[in-house]
Amino acid sequence: MSTDSLSVTLAALADPTRRAILAQLAQGETTVTELAEPFEMSLPAISKHLKVLERAQLITRSRDARWRPCHLNPEPLKDLADWLEHYRRFWEQSFDRLDEYLQELQANEQKQNRKK
Repeated sequence: MSTDSLSVTLAALADPTRRAILAQLAQGETTVTELAEPFEMSLPAISKHLKVLERAQLITRSRDARWRPCHLNPEPLKDLADWLEHYRRFWEQSFDRLDEYLQELQANEQKQNRKK
């Protein structure tokens, strides 16, 4: 079964631990051990999270002698942001219409207050 990359990205981002790992990696490359420090879980558990992020192509791991740094790959996040842009415009238009309606109500209320 083939899954589209957006679905894989969203599934990877569904977990707060993985989002926190991405936030750490946004500060720069780091090791698995350093990534695990803020969490109360084992290194194998962190490694499972990293595998999910790798599968979603959100991170890459390289090998430098005995050091295996992890790097953030922002490209899938850009694809997600592009997809979300449509919905952002929808919400902005909805808020704009609501703002216009509220201004209309306020104008009507002011007219009624002047008549009194």
